[in-house]
Amino acid sequence: MIVRDKPSVFKLFFILKGSVIPLIFPQVLFITLLSTFVAIAHFKYPIIFPTYTIAPFTLLGVALSLFLGFRNNACYERWWEARKLWGQLIVNSRSIGRQVYSFIDDHKEGGELMQKRLINLTIAFNHALRHHLRHSEPWDDIGKYLEPEDLSLLKKSRNVPDSILRLMGLKLGTCRHKKLLSDFLVQSIDEHITSMTAVQAGCERIANTPLPFAYRLLVQRTAYLYCIILPFGLVASQGFATPLFSAIVAYTFFGLDALSGELEQPFGLSFNDLPLHSMSRSVEIGLLEMMGETDLPEPIKAKYHLLE
Repeated sequence: MIVRDKPSVFKLFFILKGSVIPLIFPQVLFITLLSTFVAIAHFKYPIIFPTYTIAPFTLLGVALSLFLGFRNNACYERWWEARKLWGQLIVNSRSIGRQVYSFIDDHKEGGELMQKRLINLTIAFNHALRHHLRHSEPWDDIGKYLEPEDLSLLKKSRNVPDSILRLMGLKLGTCRHKKLLSDFLVQSIDEHITSMTAVQAGCERIANTPLPFAYRLLVQRTAYLYCIILPFGLVASQGFATPLFSAIVAYTFFGLDALSGELEQPFGLSFNDLPLHSMSRSVEIGLLEMMGETDLPEPIKAKYHLLE
């Protein structure tokens, strides 16, 4: 995710990091070259270019902008829902850490060890869910928070975050059997674990259910057709200014389409995706500090205005 102060008006036109320009540059360049060719051809052979009224292009442009706006809003809603789910995960993780640390009696046999194991599993779940959504290997981040027998079990699992939640449930059951927690507190912590399950399911739903392909195909085809025929409608009235206006329109339409594509899948590593690494690291630091650890990992900081 791009993190930076509001740029000045002058810098605004030259910022590339976080912009969709690198993604849509070939399309805009093609439309600009086509418009230039049409303008030159019209100047040399004006008789072959009849004068068109601009009204049909205006109507089509308005309709296309509405379609693009709707898709952009739908994709942003997915992005914002994903951010709310991770916000809920942070709440659940901190609540589990606070309840485990406050209510498990560390003076009883096995109490302190159970505190550490439950909090470590909570940290591991945050990292494992991030890697699960980004289709990367989690072992470097979660290995140090797992017992050797648990680690070997998880390496056989196809869904590591879900397996960690099952381990948390087993540890919580052990707390109940050993009388380390009352039934009321066991139920309270289990509700947070259930909420973490709902967070994972919500994230998987967003990651595995893209917007209908037919809708995206319709919008993209219409955008290409509109930008290709636009120079022929503008050239009679705009002349050699046609490439400029066509490039601006192409930048707007193709840019909205590209931005929607990035927001549609918010868990990746593109410039406008969510900073999952930063959020999972903040949970890790907070829970370790709660246990009294002093050798804490460094917070994830933005590099060149990019926060992962």
